[in-house]
Amino acid sequence: MPKTIDLNKSVYELTRTYPELIDIMAGLGFKEITKKGMLRSVGKLMTIPKGAKMKGIAMTDVIAALMTAGFELEGQMPNLSAAPKAQPADAPKPESESRTDQLKGYLKRLGAGEDLEAVRADFAAHFSDVDASEIMKAEQELLEEGTPLTEVQKLCDVHSALFHGATTEERIANAEKAVAASLMRQKAAVERAQAAPLPKRDYTDKNAKAAALAAVPGHPLNTLTKENDAFTALLEKFRADRDGALLPQIRELAIHYAKKGDLLYPPLKVTYGVSGPSDVMWTVDDEIRDELSALAQAGEHDADWQDRMDKVLTRAEEMIYKEQNILFPICAVNFTEAEWAQIYRDSKDYATCFGVERATWPEGEGSEAQPAALMDGEIVMPGGRMTVAQLTALLNTIPMEISFIDADNINRYFNEGEKVFKRPQMALGREVFSCHPPKIEPMVRAILDDFRTGKQDRVPVWMEKHGRPMLVTYTAVRDRSGKYLGTVELVQDMTEAQAHFSESGAAEN
Repeated sequence: MPKTIDLNKSVYELTRTYPELIDIMAGLGFKEITKKGMLRSVGKLMTIPKGAKMKGIAMTDVIAALMTAGFELEGQMPNLSAAPKAQPADAPKPESESRTDQLKGYLKRLGAGEDLEAVRADFAAHFSDVDASEIMKAEQELLEEGTPLTEVQKLCDVHSALFHGATTEERIANAEKAVAASLMRQKAAVERAQAAPLPKRDYTDKNAKAAALAAVPGHPLNTLTKENDAFTALLEKFRADRDGALLPQIRELAIHYAKKGDLLYPPLKVTYGVSGPSDVMWTVDDEIRDELSALAQAGEHDADWQDRMDKVLTRAEEMIYKEQNILFPICAVNFTEAEWAQIYRDSKDYATCFGVERATWPEGEGSEAQPAALMDGEIVMPGGRMTVAQLTALLNTIPMEISFIDADNINRYFNEGEKVFKRPQMALGREVFSCHPPKIEPMVRAILDDFRTGKQDRVPVWMEKHGRPMLVTYTAVRDRSGKYLGTVELVQDMTEAQAHFSESGAAEN
């Protein structure tokens, strides 16, 4: 059952129903609420809005805190500040006033504390529908005009209530969550203003472009769309039999969201200045993932659990719609084939989700990213580029002793720093066997021969050295085709790890 706060009821009545309100209100500045005598006397005469007015606490702060705690609000919303005088429903709008300006006017009236239903009545009289992007644009302009970010954020759910039922994309009405990340959007706007102007894009055929790419076997949009289809089928199955055993499969949604977060949102924002998806969807993705995790850890699947599950799955279902109708079309318009190819290659690092196997996309397999202009002294690698100084410092910073022996068993590299197993520089260029005592040499030869023939790829050796536990790991180094290039030896002092797990074990006991 939803937790409902009636703003017309006394603070005492509300805390009797919801004792947790005491801590919430105290945290907002209503310190007297913790005193039983005050609560039972003044609290019986005081409503939350009246108390907020007396204490000088912004009602928007109260609303935000209550909504965050899972409460729904009803009752008369007070006028906390001088609100612009409401215009009668039949008042004509100046022809010069744009739809965005009109929408901003409604939002400002809400921000000033005017009753939601009064504003909604005026809105309904002048708008038969409104696009979600118009709402987001109006809010963004309010921010650019100086409206505090916190005020816009706190009112985002009130804004949703105003426009609910009027958007042409009703199922994406909670695109209002964009406002929750508007601080990043403002920062990005400043950065874009300082950077070179971005080319304008034609979005008129965005859905057709997305559909065309989604139809290409193996293309990233093809895989992501199939994952959405599979997830939709999984939701239908869960809703049909409420089988809790399906929750681990449902939680594979985190893999799908991770791909979006790593491969789609950043290039849209950084390369093309499209910050909306990363500001809005990324936050919602995290909220859905975290709620599914919390539900998975809950021991009892009672009525409250079932209600929370239904709500989070509804949000996940709405996200599917947003991806198919907003995110993917935006990507289709902006990303080049080379960028899609890189996304395709990077997506191989992610686990399969919902049983959707990644098909081969020949164009992605056959292309390589073109390197940007090199700086002096840079070393170019598939994973990036670094100067010799950077690479040297990086290898010296890794908390291990690192040695590399090439395919001919010659010592080629030792990182610098203090070592348990000494590596004299004069040993470089010599056979590795010359660095080991005769009784150890047969073991080293056997390991390297196994690596060379492919019999083994990794050999861990645990030992104690100077009273400390050490892990020495020999690993075969191979190129993409599997050709043996040499062996890396990693020496790691495990004293800290041993102490950590010993303490953890003692704490559990």
